[in-house]
Amino acid sequence: MTVTDPRVLATFCAHGGRVAAARAAFGGEDWIDLSTGIAPWAWPVAGVPPGLDHLPEPAAIAALEAAAAQAFGVADPAGVVAVPGTDLALRLLAGLLPATRAAVLHPGYAGHRAAWPEADPVADLPAIDHDLFVLASPANPDGRVTDPATLRALADRRTVVVDEAYADPAPGLCPHASDRLIVLRSFGKFYGLPGLRIGFVVTGPRVAAQVRAMIGDWPVSGPAVAIGAAAYADAGWRRAQQARIAEAGVLLDDLLAGAGLSVVGGAPLFRLVACRDDLFATLARHAILTRPFADRSDRLRIGLPRGAAALTRLATALDGYR
Repeated sequence: MTVTDPRVLATFCAHGGRVAAARAAFGGEDWIDLSTGIAPWAWPVAGVPPGLDHLPEPAAIAALEAAAAQAFGVADPAGVVAVPGTDLALRLLAGLLPATRAAVLHPGYAGHRAAWPEADPVADLPAIDHDLFVLASPANPDGRVTDPATLRALADRRTVVVDEAYADPAPGLCPHASDRLIVLRSFGKFYGLPGLRIGFVVTGPRVAAQVRAMIGDWPVSGPAVAIGAAAYADAGWRRAQQARIAEAGVLLDDLLAGAGLSVVGGAPLFRLVACRDDLFATLARHAILTRPFADRSDRLRIGLPRGAAALTRLATALDGYR
């Protein structure tokens, strides 16, 4: 197979995190996964009771939602609904929100099109003439942030779903959420614990009640409830994580510039680079997994390496590319 064989690339264009598939395609054991845009430092779960021997109590789930609401700047926790990941929340909302004509921002997160497969792809907000609009802000993969005032104005005339998976720890649009302006938040990316599968739908009372009715009494696991509530209450760790992410981003930017790569977009947890179409396979041969795109072979998304050893391996691989 060639380095650009679509049978290989298609596996990795759907979403990040497919290390087992990368190992099967390229060999190697000690892989560095830079494909997901997830913080490489996890909130320390040691000492949090796992809660595996009983069902999550309603009061504990409410405490998680209240801690998240405070972190998001939302006054009423009733509008913050815990869900088992925002990717599932997208599919729930697709069934809940009636729309004659839906639109998704393009380029954008593939999960939006998966949830609304009949939606029109639109590149510019002035082109929106639909009754439902779905986008990410910061966008994935280019990190574009859409003006909050513009989105609030759009929600006056239609339902707007804003995926703020990469907005933490800023409040973003959460304080302005309503039944017409629905905001999704991901826990795992900023807190480095994607396997817990915690997300939140931040909305108004009507949509919140509909989502709660669909997901039932135990929307997330006991360990997720305990860890999420404790992590959101840990303001000191949150500030330290911001600093770590910022520092790692500067180091990554310097490394990419030194390799002659142009950063054409990004968010704190990832960078989007312009490159030749062989960069993905070049890095994979060094057991470094990144995120390619089916419709743009000249773009690659690269997450933050953790520590000096990962940076050194990435630098070595980029030397081979250069």
